[in-house]
Amino acid sequence: MTAIALPAADGTIRTHHLGPPADLPVRAEPATSRLVYAATHVVADPLRASAENGPDQIDWDATLRLRHRLWDLGLGVAEAMDTSQRGMGLDHTAAMELARRSLTEARTRAARVVVGIATDQLPADDADLARVREAYLEQLHEIEAQGGETVLMASRQLVRAARGADDYRSVYDAVLREATRPVVLHWLGEVFDPALAGYWGHDDPHKAMSTVLEIINGHTGTVRGIKVSLLDDELERELRRRLPDGVHLFTGDDYNYTGLIAGDGTHHSDALLGAFAVVGRHAAAALARLDAGDEPGFRDVLGPTEELSRLVFASPTRFYKVGVAWLSYLDGAQDHFRMVGGFETGRSLGHLGNLLRAADAIRLFTDPDATARRAAGYFAAHGIG
Repeated sequence: MTAIALPAADGTIRTHHLGPPADLPVRAEPATSRLVYAATHVVADPLRASAENGPDQIDWDATLRLRHRLWDLGLGVAEAMDTSQRGMGLDHTAAMELARRSLTEARTRAARVVVGIATDQLPADDADLARVREAYLEQLHEIEAQGGETVLMASRQLVRAARGADDYRSVYDAVLREATRPVVLHWLGEVFDPALAGYWGHDDPHKAMSTVLEIINGHTGTVRGIKVSLLDDELERELRRRLPDGVHLFTGDDYNYTGLIAGDGTHHSDALLGAFAVVGRHAAAALARLDAGDEPGFRDVLGPTEELSRLVFASPTRFYKVGVAWLSYLDGAQDHFRMVGGFETGRSLGHLGNLLRAADAIRLFTDPDATARRAAGYFAAHGIG
């Protein structure tokens, strides 16, 4: 069965025929030409998933299997980030448990993991700068004590507490002074989280960049890099040109990653992407070509995936996690399409149908017959087909 009646965002229903899977040679070894991490999601326990938060909603075994799938492709895992619904269904307790389990699992195979730390143990409306600083330090110490390296995620509480760029500098300086392992900073734009508007103390991103560079230049021995998720490729190129030697720019631009990773011959971006949790096989195959010096081949494999990624990350962008979980379900990486906090309701059935079409266009699905059965069953339960 490869034909299926699919809804579309325009309200129509049309028959779609799925094609065969892409032939993508992959390997388990990490890329040598770029540092690459995929930010992946969590799998909910379908019997417990609801609008209530809590770690008991997570199917830990299924969640860890997703990490192994990425490690099997040679990709690192960025853990407890926004893709795993951090701050959007995944609370502090669950995030720290997720990090602990992932770090433990990674040690069984010497796999790469970086862990997001934040200030989400504080009340959402906390606006005390000292408490924000201590919350970051608490999570830093917790992850480093387990042997983990961290991504210093943008803090909603810091936005509320800071009165200007100096307050951002003071908090970041305090945390970076205490770090004993390399740290990646995180610049997450308001397109992903509206509560982060004005981060670094400026609404103008170029002024914000100056604050970021001041922080990085003051801690070049500690800052491994910065993940930039602004969906502004020109701004990213400018920042990476200005970074000190040895500090990496990890692109989080899920719209323009192919050209950013390929680079301009002088500078390139590494990757920490939610999109790579969706197109992991394509990413692994493309990176193998880049490692071999075949940049055109890299672009040929990875470039076509951007259309799918742009749809996954379409506005309102914070609901991109729905597409990640939906395509994971359709490709057999998990057994159901329920999400922590009932988050799957953030996208329409038409959007889900469009995602299936776009994914099939790049031959994402490894077993098209199984994908068609899963999709048909899901849509039928909602009166379609």
